[in-house]
Amino acid sequence: MRQLYPCLLALGGALLATPAFAQSEAGVSGVVRNDAGQPIPGATVFLKGTLIGTGTNHMGQFSLPADFSRGPVTISISFVGYESRELELSKPTPDVVVTLNEAVTLNEVVVAASRVEESLQQAPVTIEKVGAQQIMRVPPPDVLASLNNYKGIDVNSSSMVMSSLSTRGFNSPKSERVIQLVDYFDTQSPSLNVNSGNLTGIPELDIASIEVIHGPASALYGANAFNGVVLLNSKDPFVTEGLSARVRGGERSYIDGQLRYAKKIGNKLAFKLVGSYLTAQDWQASNFDPTNKRLVPTNNDANSPLGYDAVNRYGDVSNTFRAGQPFPTGVSPELVGKTVFMPGFTEQTLIGNDDKAQSFKVVPTMSYLLTDKLKATVSASFARGTASYQSASRYRLRDFGTNQYRGELKGDRWFLRGSSTQDFGNNSYDLGFLGAFLQTSPNAEGSSTSYAQQYFGTYNFAYKQARAAGLTPEQALLAAQREANKQQLDPNSERFSQLRSKIISDPTPGVGARLKPSSLLNEGNAQYDFRFGQHTNLIVGASYRKFRLGSNGQFFSDDNQRIQNHELGGYTQLAHQMLDDRLKLALAVRVDDFKNFDPAVSPRASVVYSAGANKQHSFRASYGKAFRSPTQLDQYVRLDVGQVLLLGNVGNGFQGYALNAQGVGGEVNLAPLKLERLSTYEGGYRGVFANKLSVDVNYFRSSYNDFIGGRRFIGNTNGTRPTPQELQAAAPQFQNKALPTRVLQVWTNADQEVRTQGAAVGLSYNVAKPLSLTANYSLNVLDRSNIADPEFQTYFNTPKHKYNVGANGTTGQFSYSLNYRWAQGHLYETPFAIGELSDYSALDAYVGYALPKLASTLQVGASNILDSNNVQIYGGPQIGRLAYVGLLVDIK
Repeated sequence: MRQLYPCLLALGGALLATPAFAQSEAGVSGVVRNDAGQPIPGATVFLKGTLIGTGTNHMGQFSLPADFSRGPVTISISFVGYESRELELSKPTPDVVVTLNEAVTLNEVVVAASRVEESLQQAPVTIEKVGAQQIMRVPPPDVLASLNNYKGIDVNSSSMVMSSLSTRGFNSPKSERVIQLVDYFDTQSPSLNVNSGNLTGIPELDIASIEVIHGPASALYGANAFNGVVLLNSKDPFVTEGLSARVRGGERSYIDGQLRYAKKIGNKLAFKLVGSYLTAQDWQASNFDPTNKRLVPTNNDANSPLGYDAVNRYGDVSNTFRAGQPFPTGVSPELVGKTVFMPGFTEQTLIGNDDKAQSFKVVPTMSYLLTDKLKATVSASFARGTASYQSASRYRLRDFGTNQYRGELKGDRWFLRGSSTQDFGNNSYDLGFLGAFLQTSPNAEGSSTSYAQQYFGTYNFAYKQARAAGLTPEQALLAAQREANKQQLDPNSERFSQLRSKIISDPTPGVGARLKPSSLLNEGNAQYDFRFGQHTNLIVGASYRKFRLGSNGQFFSDDNQRIQNHELGGYTQLAHQMLDDRLKLALAVRVDDFKNFDPAVSPRASVVYSAGANKQHSFRASYGKAFRSPTQLDQYVRLDVGQVLLLGNVGNGFQGYALNAQGVGGEVNLAPLKLERLSTYEGGYRGVFANKLSVDVNYFRSSYNDFIGGRRFIGNTNGTRPTPQELQAAAPQFQNKALPTRVLQVWTNADQEVRTQGAAVGLSYNVAKPLSLTANYSLNVLDRSNIADPEFQTYFNTPKHKYNVGANGTTGQFSYSLNYRWAQGHLYETPFAIGELSDYSALDAYVGYALPKLASTLQVGASNILDSNNVQIYGGPQIGRLAYVGLLVDIK
């Protein structure tokens, strides 16, 4: 926060020192109606060429200050689903009547695609825009999870309020290839580098729109805008005044309350205060299939009398019997070489009463108009949440929080932005650690024998007894398992409860499961838009970000002080329109420098041509390069999860031996990490037919080089190759923390090209005002034809085929939306679990009934109404049905 104080002080000084912009007492006021003569609440009205704007109230009325001393002024009026209008006025006018015609139009304004305002029709890349009305009709508790309903966008939910987004493949629970922004401020957790859906975003009541760029955007956004950008635009307190409140309640003890209050004080100052609170019984994972042998090479099959490591069981500790192990009666020769697993504990058992998903957010904002073309804004965001998260393990993020402080100076052609973000682990814990440390705890207070030692000793002794009694080896294994299972810690016992509380609250590495990261991300951005006549513009921008990572040695290698890492970048884009503005050419390029990697250059060239009498048919093509810097965890992680030690890879690289079912394989040589790179060709078409049917089609082909993925092998923790003596001492499990030789997992670049291609089509047909039909289809294909190693993991994690069909509309006081989504099953790979997802689908619905005299709307909705299979992450939970009723009050 200290880094932002100079920015806040500068803004505060500007507020006090800068005189008000000149304007006459009289202005412009009036009403906005539709073609049926009905008022349009929530339409935006701006003085063109300024930052002065407002919104219409529930009667469609508006009022704007305007200065006519320099001649006529132009007002710009817009509302989603209607044709925008501009109206020139030569004098103060108190009774303007503006009529907007309803239409299927692609002339909505977007900003994310080119970092300047442009019509959706002329955007050079594939982009989706979701308006405030659509957002308010979303059934899921996480608004970003509803983006699954749009073409080309995949959502992976690991909890009730924890979702990640991706476009064009390579999905993951932490969405490391897509950046997520609120008003252009990065909302990622500095420690985890995770974009957690809307957990750290802004409440739905304050979202004006969401824009999603498909595919590479590094040319304008820098590192990690690799497969897309998600931009949440908040409502301007100058434009959207009033009080809004919403409450919902439903299944799974679901309660969701939100409040927004915005007010202008005079013509220069405006503020808003937004808050939300959500709680519900969380979804929990329950996949008990055997963990893939790529992750646990010694694993057994399901229902084996030797036990097995299950995906969503934690603490299924293993022991490979070998001669000479210190059991009282010696190891049975028939067990030597066999690996036995303890039963472990389910997610439901370990979480216990901590099964509530929670989200709490408070976002205060203050804006000041220094002149009619210069606005200063300061804001803060305080977010706390409880959810489950999946990466190298399953984590319970309990009261996990972020504080972000933001400052912005914005002119009509430029901006300066600064932010500081800090995250807090608070009471978060690792389920894998919790399960394992329960098993390795003393079996009684003061005892020197752990539950694990007791289990494996009992297994060995019972097996020998059964064989002595004449049982077959198979019968003896079953008998041994039954006896050993009696020795595992009873989840219903008082000791289990005591040990669980102790381990969860202990952050000591190797002893406790508590996660207490507290890292910071400080960031600054600037941009200027040069205009050369009416048809050419050049934007120039720069950004700087600095990470200060802290985990007290828990999962970063930060034993003595915070790890500091930085990135610096600059970009420019030249755009030119010709042929009566039908042809738009643009060229962008960005250069970024890093502490740990060589500089990167990412260009993008695009062309858009608009045909038709009203330019209603647009054809676009683009070529872009993008890059992804390894996450902070990829660079600096040091996390011992028992069977494997995760290490960062920005030093001198690693040497070791391959890991296979027999143990040690051939030599492994891993160079230090470098940037992952992407090249993409894209073509597309947007068009409107008969003012009824809108079509958006795109095709892309991408090539990934220096692909970043995880590699497991046997090596020394200092990066050197183990000697034969070290291998022998560490075998057979390589889990002895006192020895340098371990099973390691580090992130490395693949020495081959990974290719993908795909297409998407979206259709919307406006049958009549009460009925609009929508449909979309997405195709994503991973090309493995040039991948020589069949075991190579791409982490593509994307359905090949996916579609949505839906309907929505408004009739009288009723509004509704309905959507059915289906995705084809596919391979899903993470460091935690690998397996095949089955086909998954969901039917969502919403109905609203307006009560105009009460400025209220009654709401009923449900996500996944049919409670069909909806597991989006292998090892993650079933995202089942959630039905609710609610009330929205909106006083303009």
